[in-house]
Amino acid sequence: GHWCINAGESIIMWWKQLGVALLLVVATSHYVQSQQPAKVLCYYDAANFLIEGLGKVPLSDIDTALPFCTHLVYGYAAIDVETNKAVSKQPNLDLDTGKGNYRAATQLKSKYPSLKVLLGLGGYKFSEPSIKYLTLLESGAARITFINSVYSLLKTYGFDGIDLEWQFPQNKPKKVRGKLGSAWHGFKKVFSGDSVLDAKADEHREEFTALVRDLKNAFAPDNFQVGFTQLPHVNESIFLDIPLLKDNLEYVNIAAYDQQTPDRNPKEGDFYAPIYEPTERVVGNNVHAKVKAWMAAGTPLEKIVVGIATYGRGWKLDEDSGITGVPPIPADGPSPPGPHTGILGTYSYGEVCAMLPNPSNVVSKGADYPLRKINDPTKRFGPYAFRIPDESGKHGIWVSYEDPESAGNKAAYVKAKGLGGISINELSADDFRGTCSGDKFPILRAAKYRL
Repeated sequence: GHWCINAGESIIMWWKQLGVALLLVVATSHYVQSQQPAKVLCYYDAANFLIEGLGKVPLSDIDTALPFCTHLVYGYAAIDVETNKAVSKQPNLDLDTGKGNYRAATQLKSKYPSLKVLLGLGGYKFSEPSIKYLTLLESGAARITFINSVYSLLKTYGFDGIDLEWQFPQNKPKKVRGKLGSAWHGFKKVFSGDSVLDAKADEHREEFTALVRDLKNAFAPDNFQVGFTQLPHVNESIFLDIPLLKDNLEYVNIAAYDQQTPDRNPKEGDFYAPIYEPTERVVGNNVHAKVKAWMAAGTPLEKIVVGIATYGRGWKLDEDSGITGVPPIPADGPSPPGPHTGILGTYSYGEVCAMLPNPSNVVSKGADYPLRKINDPTKRFGPYAFRIPDESGKHGIWVSYEDPESAGNKAAYVKAKGLGGISINELSADDFRGTCSGDKFPILRAAKYRL
């Protein structure tokens, strides 16, 4: 009897040890999987080369960023409606017949051998009508012409693949409502029906899936990559068949910023790129909601990339905006343009930094009076900065932006969730001169450091 007990105990001991061994095997295989180097996609919009003055950013200015990047995405090619071909938006700059920037970009690989250089197609800043992106999908012959033209550009100039920033129609802006309001709105929507974004959405979804599959097949012999960027306000449940897309994509870059912008939401300033949903906001307008949609459809985690913007969005405050600065805040459209970017309600990180308290603006008044910065101790929503209007009701401004700390929080989120990496959109709007803290590309560095 004594032996039986001992044998029983030793069997239990043996099972326990085996269990531990099994656990170790499982744990280490997971560890190996997550040890794939995180992707850092760095976007460069060549249109910034063409700006005169301090906003001008030639390719040579981004060189010091590249040791932190795994991919450089050179933007942007577009669709030529006449021919259905992918073409450079600025041929005088990009092509060999012009300044030869495409080749200069791909030749950076000789200096940084592990860097992949992708051609960005579409883009978001200078939005074209989405109709041409949908029309192209509708014709099989047009898709073949398009694929051949992309292949030819990649092959001719030595790119490693394409980043499809496909311009699907964007969701209509929604007001930030209280809980009750949004429940009633949902109820009402069932009966009245929101305006239909795209009457042929089902067809376009299938055709986009086919386009991605055909690109992948055409690229296979050369090992060219097909990446996809889900632009802001593109509804994945309408336009993207994620279960069928995921296997043919190298990555999906989720551009979960510009959730609120002064153009889309002129009367309400709010966080433009929160990781999680702030209380009582429009459902889904945050990083986590978009990531969850791709995860739920079975996308391999290492393919999911989270986009980080290097610019901020600003609203004009008026006498109805109150004095607390707490968002969502009543506003009166976009704030004045930044001195370098020159776009209403849009500021590069360097421009935001210059508006915060610093030795050069302590005694300034009016439009140069420094903004008050509000940090984000929750690490969920990002910082904001504001200046309430003066006695005459002027110079009020409210800016939601990303800084090195909040970019680091996004990278930490990516790491904690076991995702594939981050993207930086875009290098020209990061502080590439290092005027803010002395470090060049502080947002890129801070994010890379936390991966």
